[in-house]
Amino acid sequence: MRRTTNSEKRFFTVEEANKALPLVRAIVDDLARLSREVIERRERLSVLMDGREEDERGPYREELTQIEEELEKDSRRLQEYVEELRELGVEPKNGTEGLVDFPALIDGREVYLCWKLDEPEVLFWHEQDAGFAGRQSLTAGSVAGESSLGEDDGSYDA
Repeated sequence: MRRTTNSEKRFFTVEEANKALPLVRAIVDDLARLSREVIERRERLSVLMDGREEDERGPYREELTQIEEELEKDSRRLQEYVEELRELGVEPKNGTEGLVDFPALIDGREVYLCWKLDEPEVLFWHEQDAGFAGRQSLTAGSVAGESSLGEDDGSYDA
């Protein structure tokens, strides 16, 4: 991984991103699973509470309080997963889908290597402002006739 001198931002080659995948995959798997669970529980809680006034003495108040506390705890755990990824230099983009970006350099410009939980390895990249919809394959010819990111400097080799 290369770092810039001014911002300490990490840049990955394709090889480095793929080498980091076992750890990233484990964290993202936990993040995606817990994200989906939290969303489902929040939706169920919302349905249960819809149209009901909050009653401190209601028969279900203790149970609802417990559910809310568990949701808070799980929300903190989700944030911990996000921080773990950021500490590795990876940028989480969508927790429920398991989508992350690895900052990279292509022809001297900052881009992202894009990976999703169900993919076997890093196979795509996109411009910083393009997002998931702008993903392009890392196969031959994907960028100015280049086929892969170089290991030396994080840029494409001719």
